[in-house]
Amino acid sequence: MTRHMLWIDGEWRVGTRTHTIKSPYGGRIIAVAEEADDPLMDRAIAAAKAAQVSFRRSSRHLRSRLLAAISQKIAERRNAFVLSIVDEAGKPSRLADLEVTRAIHTFTTGAEEAKRYGGEWIPIDVEASGRAYDAAQSFFVPRGPVLAITPFNFPLNLVAHKVAPALAVGAPVIVKSAPQTPGPARLLAEVFESAAKEVSDSRESIPLAALQTLTAPNEVTARAVKDLRIAVLTFTGSATVGWSLQAAARGKRVALELGGNAAVIVHSDADLARAAARVAFGAFAYAGQICISVQNVWVEESVESAFRTLLASEISRLVVGDPRDEAVIVGPLIDGRAADRVASWIDDAQKGGAEVVIPGRREGNLIAPTVLSRPPESSNIVREEVFGPVLNLFSYRDIGGAIAAVNRSRYGLQAGVFTDSIRVSRQVIEDLDVGGILINEIPTYRADHAPYGGVKDSGLGREGLRYAMEEYSERKTVISFRG
Repeated sequence: MTRHMLWIDGEWRVGTRTHTIKSPYGGRIIAVAEEADDPLMDRAIAAAKAAQVSFRRSSRHLRSRLLAAISQKIAERRNAFVLSIVDEAGKPSRLADLEVTRAIHTFTTGAEEAKRYGGEWIPIDVEASGRAYDAAQSFFVPRGPVLAITPFNFPLNLVAHKVAPALAVGAPVIVKSAPQTPGPARLLAEVFESAAKEVSDSRESIPLAALQTLTAPNEVTARAVKDLRIAVLTFTGSATVGWSLQAAARGKRVALELGGNAAVIVHSDADLARAAARVAFGAFAYAGQICISVQNVWVEESVESAFRTLLASEISRLVVGDPRDEAVIVGPLIDGRAADRVASWIDDAQKGGAEVVIPGRREGNLIAPTVLSRPPESSNIVREEVFGPVLNLFSYRDIGGAIAAVNRSRYGLQAGVFTDSIRVSRQVIEDLDVGGILINEIPTYRADHAPYGGVKDSGLGREGLRYAMEEYSERKTVISFRG
């Protein structure tokens, strides 16, 4: 059986206790994970702090080589990463393979950004009093050690989105993996160890404490969040946990990627066939366990019937089952508790008057795609993040009404609109209160090198390599008196 060790201060360590990891599909035990206690967490933080100065002073060339080597080594071990994601996260193999491809791209982009990430030259002589000064140089320096708390659903690429920018700017990073899915982060630590030793030479080297990976109980992590030696906290997960962590992380830079209940607007002039196909995928891929999974769809009244027919046809083609089966798109929910919650929310929506368009049969942690029509907007299935294979359908008469409905959500991560109208597109872009808008595409799409993040209860700050690098950096400005 696989044993996930703790990578702390350049050594593989055991914890004071362990927990077992079960496959979401079938429940078989697939691994044992070591857990860090307070002394081990303290050692990790101390090691990151000790590595801060040397890593900050390392050359961009060396850090770029490190990131490129990590990218290459992930590619070389693709199958191991894919299998770990499939087994621990229950992610269908096709989607797990895509996640590995994205992580390779994330580290490759990090290698490129490490070279070109710079500051700016600012003229001072724009006013009379500035004529005695040289131009200002404004540049970025790493804030210090980063604590990265990552979720179960993208156990490699969402780790990569925190690790790559930290390594690119020269900030040591401690990854606290989700307890259900520590395997990909452990594999990444193995890759990092090999890459760091490979690119180091007699002139300069990568400190092995530049990346540390571990799992830890919530109470240990909570104390780490408050530790004054941590300069940056970056978290991906639920809004409730995220905002509580921000409150605890006084004096730190905090970046939060939180939940969403992503909406799609389908206008009457849209390519309905394409919209239906993309919505079906965006709602039910990986059983909806993506923070930008399609959850609420608003269809113009005149095409609602036609869209429903096309959508039902697309959903009927989705294969539900064993995530190791390459044909499967809809795998299990992460555990029984998650499946119970989703089933309960569906039941509550039905009691509230929702029409069941497509009923989703449940078998263990598997819930087949479920489509509801007009559930109450006050119901959990609409206003909260379902994180399950459920799609809610609504209709609208004018685009302003659809936009207003979407904006009533407390979330604001991403949204999509399908339309051929420039006027409608512009209105959506200007009026939707979300962090990202997709035109003629579902909000489930993310470009890994682009800025990504939400408003309202969907988070704080932005990810996407360069933009996360800015979160992890402090701007320093130098002005010299010319005399």
